[in-house]
Amino acid sequence: MAENETQECITEHERILQEIESTDTACVGPTLRSIYDDQPNAHKRFMEKLDARIRNHDREIEKMCNFHHQGFVDAITELLKVRADAEKLMGQVTDTNRRLQESGREVTCQTEEVIRCRIQQRNMATTVEKLQLCIPVLEMYSKLKEQLESKRYYAALKTMEQLEKVFIPRVSQYRFCQIMAENLPRLREEIKEISMSDLKDFLESIRKHSDKVGETAMRQAQQHRTFNSAVAKQASTGHYNKPVYTLNGQTHTHNGLMMDEDTGDEDEGDEEILTAQDLVDFSPVYRCLHIYTVLGDRETFENYYRKQRKKQARLVLQPQANMHETVEGYRRYFNQIVGFFVVEDHILHATQGLVTRAFTDEVWNMALSKIIAVLRTHSSYCDDPDLVLELKNLIVIFADTLQGYGFPVSRLFDLLFEVRDQYNETLLKKWALVFREIFEQDNYSPIPVETEEEYILVVSRFPFHDAEIEKQDFPKKLPMSQSVPQIYTQVKELIYASLKFSESLHRSSTEIDDMLRKSTNLLLTRTLSSCLQNLIKKPHIGLTELVQIIINTTHLEQACKYLEEFITNITNVSPETVHTTRLYGLSTFKDARHAAEGEIYTKLNQKIDEFIQLADYEWGMAESDGRASGYLMDLINFLRSTFQVFTHLPGKVAQTACMSACKHLSTSLMQMLLDTELKQISMGAIQQFNLDVIQCELFASSEPVPGFQGDTLQLAFIDLRQLLDLFMVWDWSTYLADYGQPTSKYLRVNPATALALLEKMKDTSKKNNIFSQFRKNDRDKQKLIETVVKQLRSLVNGMSS
Repeated sequence: MAENETQECITEHERILQEIESTDTACVGPTLRSIYDDQPNAHKRFMEKLDARIRNHDREIEKMCNFHHQGFVDAITELLKVRADAEKLMGQVTDTNRRLQESGREVTCQTEEVIRCRIQQRNMATTVEKLQLCIPVLEMYSKLKEQLESKRYYAALKTMEQLEKVFIPRVSQYRFCQIMAENLPRLREEIKEISMSDLKDFLESIRKHSDKVGETAMRQAQQHRTFNSAVAKQASTGHYNKPVYTLNGQTHTHNGLMMDEDTGDEDEGDEEILTAQDLVDFSPVYRCLHIYTVLGDRETFENYYRKQRKKQARLVLQPQANMHETVEGYRRYFNQIVGFFVVEDHILHATQGLVTRAFTDEVWNMALSKIIAVLRTHSSYCDDPDLVLELKNLIVIFADTLQGYGFPVSRLFDLLFEVRDQYNETLLKKWALVFREIFEQDNYSPIPVETEEEYILVVSRFPFHDAEIEKQDFPKKLPMSQSVPQIYTQVKELIYASLKFSESLHRSSTEIDDMLRKSTNLLLTRTLSSCLQNLIKKPHIGLTELVQIIINTTHLEQACKYLEEFITNITNVSPETVHTTRLYGLSTFKDARHAAEGEIYTKLNQKIDEFIQLADYEWGMAESDGRASGYLMDLINFLRSTFQVFTHLPGKVAQTACMSACKHLSTSLMQMLLDTELKQISMGAIQQFNLDVIQCELFASSEPVPGFQGDTLQLAFIDLRQLLDLFMVWDWSTYLADYGQPTSKYLRVNPATALALLEKMKDTSKKNNIFSQFRKNDRDKQKLIETVVKQLRSLVNGMSS
C-alpha cells in the first residue's frame, strides 16, 4: 500500500515538473501550491525530485557545450580577423558620409523649403475651402443686418430661418457661428418688439385719420345716391311738374335735390375715387401679421389687435358733449365710425383671419346699440328742424355707406322713424311761431286788390274762386284777410318740409303719403288750432277781428280739399286708397270758428254790460223825460253798426249773435229792475224804463240782421214788455184772474218778479207822500197795492210749495 502511494507520488511529481517546464512562469504558482496541498512532507520529496531533474539538465548542458566549444573558438578567431577590416570599412563609411553630408546640405535646405511650402500650400487650400463655407454665412448675416436696418423684418426672418437651417450647421464648429446662433433669438425678439411698435403707431394713426377715411367713404356714398336719384328721376314716367319751393334759404325741388348756383360740389364728385388703402398705409398690419405668423405667435397678435380695436371702437363711439349743437358735430361722429368700420372691412378682406366676419359683426352690433342710444339722446336736444333734417340726411348716408360694406342697418332706419317724430315736433314748434307772427301782422280786414295782376298773385297763392267777385271791377276786396294765403302757403311749406324727411327712407309712396298727411293733420289739429284758439282768446281781439277770423277759417276750411289734392299730386297716391289718411282740417277750422263765434257772443255781451254800467236812472223821478236814455241809444247804435259788420258772416252766426245780444240786453235790463240794492222805484222811473225798452223793441223790429221770421227777435224782450205793461196799465185784476192760463195776457210775468217790483213801488209811495193817507184815492191805491202784494205772495208761496 505504501509502495503504491509512493509510486503515485513519484508519478505526480513527474507530471508537475513537466508542467513547470512546459508552461509560462506566471502560471507556476498554482502548480506549486498544489504540491503543498498534497500529503505532508510531499514537498521534500518534490524538492529531491526537482534537484535530480536540475542535475540531469546540467549534465545535458555540459555535454552540449563540450560539443560546440570548438566551433565557438573558431568563430571568435574569425571574428578577430574581421575586426581590422571592419575598422577600415568604418573609416571609409565615415569619410563617405562626411563627403555625402557636405554634398547634400544644400539639397536638404531646398527640400526643407519645399516641404514648408507644400505645408503652407496645403494650409491655404484648407483655409480657402473653409472660407468658402463661411463666406455664405457671413454674407447672409450681412444681408440680415441690412434687412433689419431697412426695416424689412419679414425678409429678415426668412433670412434668419435660412441661416439656422442651412448655413450655420455647415460651419457650426466655429466660434463666430456660435455667436451668430446665439444672437438670432435676440434679433427675433427685437423684430417682434419693433413690429408691435409699428402696429401701435398704425393704430394710433388710423384713430386720428379714421374721420378722413369715413368722410371720403360717405362722400362717395352720397355721390352714388345722388346719381341714382337723378337716374330714377329721368326714368320716371310721371309728367307732373312739382313746383320749386324755398325752405330756409335753399331752393329745393319735389324730389329733395338741392338747386344751388354753386356747382362746386359737383366738381368734387369728378375727383378720383379714393379707397381706404389709398388713404391709409396698411403695411404695418400686414408686416406685423406676417412676422408673428413666421414666429408661430399669430394667435397672440390676433388677440392683441382685436382687443385694441375694440377699445378704439368704444372711444370712437363716445360723442362730444355738444355734438347736438351743430351738424358738423354729427358729421365728425359719423365720419369716425364709418372710418373705423371701413378699415376693419379692408382688414377683413385683405388678411386671412386677422379679423373674422363674426368679430366685425360683434363689434358692429355693439356699436349700433351705442349709436342708436347716442342719437336718441342728442336728437332730443335738437329744437331746430333744419338741424334735425341734416341729421336725418347724415344718418341715411351713414346707413347707406355701411350697408355698402355689408353691415346690417335696418335698426338705423327704424331709428329714423323716431327722429321723424322729433322732426315733426320741431317743425310744429317752428310753424307755431310762424303762425303767431302771421296773426300778429294781420290787419284782419279784407284784402284790397287794385289790379288784375294783384288778383292773380293772390289767387296763385290761395285757391279762391268767387264768380260774383270776379265780375266786379277793380279795385275790389276779397273777403279773407292777408293771413289766409300766408297760412295756406305755410301749410304747403310744412308738407314740403315733411317730404324732405321722407326721402331716401326706402319707403313706398303710400307710406310717404301717410306720413305727409299725418304731419299735416298734426299741424292743423294741434299747432294751427292752438294758435287760433289763443288768438281768439287774446283781449285785444275785438268783434271786427273775430268776424274776420270766422271768415278766414271758412275759406281755409274750403281750401282743405286743395291741400289733399296737393299731397296727392306729390305722392301720386289716389285718395280713394283704402288706407289713405284724411285731413282733419275741417274739424280744426270748425272748432276755431265755433270758438270765435262763442267769443263774439261773449265780447258782445261784455260790450253790452259796459253800456249798461253807464246807465244812470233816477229811480225816484216823478215822471219820465219823454225820450230814451242816452246810454241805451248809444248801445243800440253800437249794435246796429256791429251787426252791419256781420254781413259777411254766415247767416246763422249773425242771427245767433243778434239774438244772443238782444236776450242778454233784456236779461241785463230785467236784472237792473230787480237788483236787490235798488230799494225803491217810482212810476216815473218805470215810464222812463219803458221808453228805453220801446227803443230796444224798435231796434229788434228793424231787422238789424236779415233772416229772422216775423217778431222772433222782439220775443227777446217779451218778458220785459209784459212786466212793464202790467205796471203801466196797472192791470192787476186781469193778471191775477188769468194767471196760469195759456191765453193769459201776462203769461211771461213771474209772480215773484212782479212782487219784488211792486214792493219797491209800495215803499216809494209811502216815502214820497206822508200825507197820502189823508187823500182818498191814494188810500185806495195803497190798499190795492197791499191786496195785490198779499195775493202775489200767496201765488209765490203756492209755487214754492
